[in-house]
Amino acid sequence: MAEKQGGKYRKLTHTVYQCNYHIVWVPKYRYRVLEGPIKKAVEQDTRALCKWKEVEVIELSVQPDHIHLVCSIPPKVAVSEFMGFLKGKLAIKIFKSYPRLKEKPYWGNHFWSRGYFVNTVGMDEDLIRRYVRYQEEEEKKRERQRGGWVRFVFMRRDPLSGVAIRTNKKPPPLGVVVHSGRDAGLADSPAGCE
Repeated sequence: MAEKQGGKYRKLTHTVYQCNYHIVWVPKYRYRVLEGPIKKAVEQDTRALCKWKEVEVIELSVQPDHIHLVCSIPPKVAVSEFMGFLKGKLAIKIFKSYPRLKEKPYWGNHFWSRGYFVNTVGMDEDLIRRYVRYQEEEEKKRERQRGGWVRFVFMRRDPLSGVAIRTNKKPPPLGVVVHSGRDAGLADSPAGCE
């Protein structure tokens, strides 16, 4: 279940995301039929279907011949899958509620035009670059504070056989480094990390 994380980001069980899209789609032949009760029904049903798929509606504008939707779609749902679902369910509901739309000069069994327009709505590119640079500087500061990359290897003797065993479970006394880094034949990792 998706939940709103104070601000721009949303959270799933193992994911924090901001996947915002601007989507526009139109009725077949761009007929101007999304007015009055049809407009109200399409707006209500769009919001309900989005909620069902855990899609957050940020903006929704139903115009007589097209719909604008700005929404946040979870990364587990493909935009094409979501749009197929949304347009299909809306068409079924509209035709059930307004059967006269199936007659000529309208659509037969097709309410929406085949495709749609989609654009990602994200952070400003300059903002992303500044964020990446900031993260790089912060990592360098942390590395300097830790004194570089070190991996501790601790040795203990097996009480029964007397054989030396490598372990990382027991920390050394303060100020003592038993073995570190490449000398131990281990890959580098941040100090104190396993």
